[in-house]
Amino acid sequence: MKMLLSPIARTVTRIAARPNSAASALGAVRCLNLHEYQSAQIMKDAGVNVPFGIAVQTVEEAVAAAKKIGDEEVVIKSQILAGGRGLGTFTNGLQGGVHIIKTSQVEEYASKMLGGTLVTKQSGAAGKPVNTLLLAKKMALVKEFYFAIMMDRTSQGPLIIACSEGGTSIEDLAVSSPEKIVKVPVSLLDGITDADVDKVVAGLGVSGDKAAAGDQIRALYNLFVDRDCTMVEVNPLAEDADGYLIAADAKIGFDDNASFRQKDIFTQRDHSQEDPREVAAGKWDLNYIGLDGNIGCMVNGAGLAMSTMDIISLRGGSPANFLDVGGSANVDQIKAAFEIITSDPAVKAILVNIFGGIMKCDIIAEGIIEASRSLDLKVPVIVRLEGTNVEEGKKLLADSGLDLITADDLDDAAVKAVASIA
Repeated sequence: MKMLLSPIARTVTRIAARPNSAASALGAVRCLNLHEYQSAQIMKDAGVNVPFGIAVQTVEEAVAAAKKIGDEEVVIKSQILAGGRGLGTFTNGLQGGVHIIKTSQVEEYASKMLGGTLVTKQSGAAGKPVNTLLLAKKMALVKEFYFAIMMDRTSQGPLIIACSEGGTSIEDLAVSSPEKIVKVPVSLLDGITDADVDKVVAGLGVSGDKAAAGDQIRALYNLFVDRDCTMVEVNPLAEDADGYLIAADAKIGFDDNASFRQKDIFTQRDHSQEDPREVAAGKWDLNYIGLDGNIGCMVNGAGLAMSTMDIISLRGGSPANFLDVGGSANVDQIKAAFEIITSDPAVKAILVNIFGGIMKCDIIAEGIIEASRSLDLKVPVIVRLEGTNVEEGKKLLADSGLDLITADDLDDAAVKAVASIA
């Protein structure tokens, strides 16, 4: 059983289901993340204290924003959807994605940052493009904390995580100083109570106005609930010289299932920060996550997809992606799935593993044939079909005249996929 719970499999469980759909007909689940400047505005609207800031897309706008702020120094922040920006590195050599600089230096820094690619601990080796900068007022911060709210499986409700140290990696703090991290589960039925708020304020170590701090904690929690958030993270949640809490940085994630009632938020999605293959998959209602292997996978069902990747690894191969076509895909979606898989230049073979239930094997076969002919596939395609209409599907493949490699079972398919690129 260990094999079926590999790290590869665990990385993709986040897209395993959508409410109101059959388990065998899983739809795409993608959680919207917004930039800091967008999140800050949403927080401000919810009554959370945030620093004054101006988002810019050009060097000229950056210079004008700095003048509007009017201080001798400003904070200039790269806007990407990844953490660790302060310690990141631009591919052009500039160190750090966040700087406190003199107003006279804004043009110089904006020129180097805008249009650049920032690589951080969380961005992946390819980094993320910086198309927007946030020019923010430099705050006189006395203390920095960490604050987050997310859904917790154990308590089956929102969980507030607070730490008396912030402004740095919470992952590192969890290793070096776990005793400083306070976790407060909140009842979905009762909502956040005064006792919950008191625990969080005490855990943060607030030295200023504790009642005002409590109001900020409540505002953040209400934002989490009212806006259908999957996560609200403030790092740092800081205390200024007057003892008031300020959300000095903001990161918010939203549940895509709530897009119909949070339309003003979902129109702010920045596709430039996402894998274009995942964006394309979303348009076809397919579940796709790119990996770093060379055997493309097209499977129906999240569990079968994870098992397929594990067995490929067991047989000495390396999966290039997770792709679940779901239980109701049509020929056009199957063709689109092949286009997405083959858009990865690392893919040297494709393994199609279908267990037909709601998804019929003859439909998959028609899609494979259409894709093979229209895309002029240059890589080996290994096909394992089983389940509903399997004989019809196999006959379609056999009569197609295409050079496809068929397999009797999943293990046989994995062995043949690995051998095809040996």
